Amino acid sequence: MREKLEALQAEAIEKVQQADNLQSLQDVRVAYLGKKGPITEVLRGMGKLSPEERPVIGELANKVREAIATALDNKKNLLEEAALNEQLQKEAIDVTLPGRPVKAGGPHLLTSIIEEVEDLFLGMGFEIKEGPEVETDYFNFEALNLPQDHPARDMQDSFYVTDHLLLRTQTSPVQARTMREYDGNKAIKMICPGVVYRRDTDDATHSHQFTQIEGLLVDKNVRMSDLKGVLLEFSRKLFGADREIRLRPSFFPFTEPSVEVDVTCKVCDGKGCNVCKHTGWIEILGAGMVHSNVLRMSGYDPEEYSGFAFGMGVERIAMLKYGVDDIRHFYTNDVRFLSQYHKA
Repeated sequence: MREKLEALQAEAIEKVQQADNLQSLQDVRVAYLGKKGPITEVLRGMGKLSPEERPVIGELANKVREAIATALDNKKNLLEEAALNEQLQKEAIDVTLPGRPVKAGGPHLLTSIIEEVEDLFLGMGFEIKEGPEVETDYFNFEALNLPQDHPARDMQDSFYVTDHLLLRTQTSPVQARTMREYDGNKAIKMICPGVVYRRDTDDATHSHQFTQIEGLLVDKNVRMSDLKGVLLEFSRKLFGADREIRLRPSFFPFTEPSVEVDVTCKVCDGKGCNVCKHTGWIEILGAGMVHSNVLRMSGYDPEEYSGFAFGMGVERIAMLKYGVDDIRHFYTNDVRFLSQYHKA
């Protein structure tokens, strides 16, 4: 029995050394260590041995099993390492090859304009405020001096969610909310960029969704000349240091007096051309002194506080600055259009 076990060990280890892949190695494992293998048969026949021989043969059989198992494991590690090296060799990457350039995108043109305007007003001491896009009728209209029956509401045909909730038609509600938040006894210097919605027919100059930036300054002794100075600085930083502005009388329910603000045409330097309809001026925004009713409804005493407000369409600013002829270009996601303004 001893000689048979030693012969099985030598035979099995030789077969292990001859195995050249994992499958053949597994066949050796099953052949010698499986339930039907010779070592198992030896162990089953130990009942025929004398009591003195059983422990000796049993110990030897276990040592033979362990020796074969160790040889199998060592060979398996060698074969797996060789297979891995072969795979790595086949999948090797030549790191000396030139890299493939990755196309880098950039901010949307409207985002660039918003960030430029924000930086400009932050530099003048304004803070940036935000508010909800689904707004109450009160803050969207009534708190801005537009009661239920005011005819100016017809100019802002709106998307109503309920009788008292709607998609905001302007970012002015953020101004009303901020004045309420400050409780009528604190100066305000803010701008509020954001998306607004109106039931408008989409064409080259109109969209049912567009972006506004509105500004508000409330303090003691604020004058119309302060408004003009801020807007002149804004226009020159955005359109060029040689730009001039003019204020034309207009009407807005939440400001009194109200003005339309024009800037000298960038194309003709104010001499007159087709772009400015031969006037030398292009309208860029609306503005005015905050109406006393708006101040009063927000808790400010109009005898003590005054202020100015202004609002501009981001798309209009972008169209004027970069010569874009159709507002719909901003929303169609045409890469040919967007890629022109990555560094705008």
